[in-house]
Amino acid sequence: MKKLGIGIIGSGGIAQSCHMPGYASVPDECEILAVCDVDPTVAQTAADAFGVPNVFTDYHDLLAMPEIDAVSIATPNAFHKQPTIDALLAGKHVLCEKPMAMNGAECREMINAEKASGKILQIALQWRFGGAVRFMKDFIDKGHMGEIYYARSMALRRRGVPGWGVFIDKSKQGGGPLIDIGVHILDLTLHLMGNPKPVSASGMTYQKMGKNPKYFNPWGEYDREKFTVEDFAVGFIRFDNGATITLESSFMSNIEREFFGCHLFGTEAGALLDLFSGKPVTIYNEVDQQLFDMVPQNIPTVKSMHTDEVVAFVRAIRSGAPSPVPSEHGMALNSIFDALYKSAETGKEEPVEA
Repeated sequence: MKKLGIGIIGSGGIAQSCHMPGYASVPDECEILAVCDVDPTVAQTAADAFGVPNVFTDYHDLLAMPEIDAVSIATPNAFHKQPTIDALLAGKHVLCEKPMAMNGAECREMINAEKASGKILQIALQWRFGGAVRFMKDFIDKGHMGEIYYARSMALRRRGVPGWGVFIDKSKQGGGPLIDIGVHILDLTLHLMGNPKPVSASGMTYQKMGKNPKYFNPWGEYDREKFTVEDFAVGFIRFDNGATITLESSFMSNIEREFFGCHLFGTEAGALLDLFSGKPVTIYNEVDQQLFDMVPQNIPTVKSMHTDEVVAFVRAIRSGAPSPVPSEHGMALNSIFDALYKSAETGKEEPVEA
């Protein structure tokens, strides 16, 4: 089978540090033929770094290349929908950065285009490819946890507002930590729980620290007056099988340390995933009325989750397999966030339209 021709739409930091190295890691299977960015300097920098022959500032020119089989969409959130739809309808497979779009309605338009095209639409949720998550998914699928009926899902930064890009701009990002890093931990949690269907959610968002210049931000300075997203969000989500999840996410909060992980409550065992610690997985269970805390010692080592995500995309295309991270899962996440943000405004539990 010939190499896949790859195009990159949005050639900034996430493209150059994650997507492009992933494609470059399998040179016998694919080749990056074109990059595109509205900033010609960014596009040229990306092309020079990876030896890409074609450079564009209009993604339609990239999509017009018959040699392009698949594209990565690595633009700001507000510009995920239309390039994805146009790429799919041009006959290209798509790996779209997370979150899938600004809201659930946009996601549904993208899925309609995917179905019309017959091409793969994969959402870039790389934590599914991490060693601890792979171990945990296998452990759960073998029945060791029993029924997982509740989870606490947390993506909490003590001081971590991104000082670059558009992360503080609600009009381009759609929200703050909830939609930026909450998307990762909620997807990871749902993935481990078997992706039950969400039915309703209630939540609250806060903007208490992000606009205040007195707070230290080691991730780089930013214009506090332009901070239009929440800095903390909390939510409670109900699912059609009776399971529930609480979700917490922050860019700034007065906590002991940054925490990224989840606590799963199952009938046969529980588990704590503390993914930024030296002990990423602890299992809590009972044998013969004796309680045990178990720490697995040979969790798979993954050099780069981003690379594995891209390679999975390439190999799904080449083998005719389904999307490794289905678009319906991305839509469910956006639909949950829609309900949480609406609940924060209305003060009521809101339905999830997924």
